[in-house]
Amino acid sequence: MPPAFRKSLIPLAMASTLALTLPALPLSAQPAPPTVTVAEPLRRNITEWEEHVARLEPSARVELRPRVSGQVEKVHFRDGQVVRAGDLLFTIDRQPFDIAVESARAEVTRAEARLELARQEIDRTSSLVRDRYAPQAQLDTRRAAQRDAEAGLADARAKLRQAELERSWTEVRAPQSGRVSDRRVDAGNLVQASTTLLTTILALDPIYASFDMSEADFLRLSRRGGSRPGSEARGGEDTVRLRLADEAEWNRQGRLDFLDTALDARSGTIRARATLPNADLFLTPGTFARLRLRAGEGEVLMVPDAAIAADQAARVVMTVTADGTVVAKPVALGPVVDGLRVVRGGLSPEDQVIVAGLHLARPGTRVTAEVKPLAPARLANAR
Repeated sequence: MPPAFRKSLIPLAMASTLALTLPALPLSAQPAPPTVTVAEPLRRNITEWEEHVARLEPSARVELRPRVSGQVEKVHFRDGQVVRAGDLLFTIDRQPFDIAVESARAEVTRAEARLELARQEIDRTSSLVRDRYAPQAQLDTRRAAQRDAEAGLADARAKLRQAELERSWTEVRAPQSGRVSDRRVDAGNLVQASTTLLTTILALDPIYASFDMSEADFLRLSRRGGSRPGSEARGGEDTVRLRLADEAEWNRQGRLDFLDTALDARSGTIRARATLPNADLFLTPGTFARLRLRAGEGEVLMVPDAAIAADQAARVVMTVTADGTVVAKPVALGPVVDGLRVVRGGLSPEDQVIVAGLHLARPGTRVTAEVKPLAPARLANAR
């Protein structure tokens, strides 16, 4: 045997001898199962809300245009002022309309004189016809003249009313209450009837919050309420709450009052609208806000959002059985209420859900469960 080969066998023999002389490792030296925190799902009676992004809109928008042409004589408001229905906003020069009214009145007087003459001629002709001094045809002519005079008087009176109405239109008043925009014309400018934009008025109390509702939310709302907003009383199911971007609480309340007639084929959503009081006019059109729509009320199971994992297309929570085995359960989720996620299905109240140490748990492995109940104080403001 070559010397080099004998040298290579020596370490192998020593390793074999050492392996035979060492005792087996005890089972207690194997790594212990990882420790995770588990808790039973929290059961509470809550009011569920669906959240949407809404844009505030005026409840009415009026573009104010003159009904007669003429020269603006005076502007009676300040830009951005809050006005009431009937307040005088613009005055248009009324002298041409005063002349038109006087001319119409004169025409009425002439028509009354013609009618009176026609009646007198009928009276005179009637006696002549009765005594056979005049033919019947002459009386018929006089009666036709009377009817023509009556028609002329009616036409003259209608023109007088029209002239008086147009003169009243020289005072442009607010058709409704709201906040007026800036004036688009100043005193001295000529305006055209129905063409020139004078200003815009936005009705802000109440104010609208418009948003898009998904098909699933729409079907859930329809099945729960059984009717469209406004068709019949729906109690508190139409209640909405709203908060602005810089507000933490949902202190503003309103009601759902409109759903569009059909879903948008491209987006699969339906346009919805809520009405909110705005007595202080603080809510401004164009502002974005968060809106909550009542989704239901009853007892639900809730878990921390951090306890939910993703399993391909599904959402799952990891639970621990009595022997410490990790089991994944697919769940149907609802909204977040005060920091806890509503679980609509897939869990039972007795399940031990892993709420901490989720990264240490794999389905089928064993863990050491440390029970720590969920604190109900997080739901103090759930209603």
